[in-house]
Amino acid sequence: MNHLFTAMLLLVMLPPAFAAEADLSISRAGTRRVTPGQAEHFTGKVQVEILQSAVVPGRAATGSVHFDAGARTAWHTHPLGQTLIVTAGVGRVQVFGGPVQEIKVGDVVRIPPGAKHWHGAAATSAMTHIAVTEASDGKTVDWLEPVSDAQYAALRQAVETAPTQPSRAQRLLGDVVPKLAQLTDDVLFGGVWARPGLSQRDRSLVTVSALIAMNRPEQLRSRLKLGLDNGLTKDELTEAMTQLAFYAGWPNALSAVDVAREVFASQP
Repeated sequence: MNHLFTAMLLLVMLPPAFAAEADLSISRAGTRRVTPGQAEHFTGKVQVEILQSAVVPGRAATGSVHFDAGARTAWHTHPLGQTLIVTAGVGRVQVFGGPVQEIKVGDVVRIPPGAKHWHGAAATSAMTHIAVTEASDGKTVDWLEPVSDAQYAALRQAVETAPTQPSRAQRLLGDVVPKLAQLTDDVLFGGVWARPGLSQRDRSLVTVSALIAMNRPEQLRSRLKLGLDNGLTKDELTEAMTQLAFYAGWPNALSAVDVAREVFASQP
């Protein structure tokens, strides 16, 4: 009886953090509804997936939005601003009166409260971003007029004619095979890597694994760096090497370890 009383007393005395664990919820990948963007708010093909609605006392809602090439939002504002995190492809964003800017994977955009703006995909590349938006008195957005095709074409030209740093493909291939560099940028990274079916992180893991299996150390070096940039950990990458030693051969795995040692040593 004393033991039962002691156990009940301990339960009553547990700190609030333990009680809060009962409220933990997980929204599983593949279970959330994906809906087309409303025609009055978007131009082109857009898919919207609500990741998390605001839960009181919080007021931030989170969604993943995929834009096909050339698709974009209408002009709009947010009472408390918005944060965009680009997860795939290449996009565009502009605050009214300011320059249109290119955004790529890993970029985080903070849009000020009340700023009139639009965002969407580049003309030749799809783009996916996560949008984090807070509600003020239950409102998260005020929609305005569309970004017309003429406006978008002019904005596209402004971006394409602005001086830019050459891509890695252009630096490696452009002086010898410029068409292959263009295809690498537009088709591989702008198209295949921008598809929403796999995250950038998962695509990196698949690519690294294939290069290990084929024993391609030179290509593996750059893909290991990209994998780290896309969120893969060193432990995950070395585990892939261990796994592939049994399926792709010990020499291939050992070759990958040498490359990984060099890449990891160069990382902060």
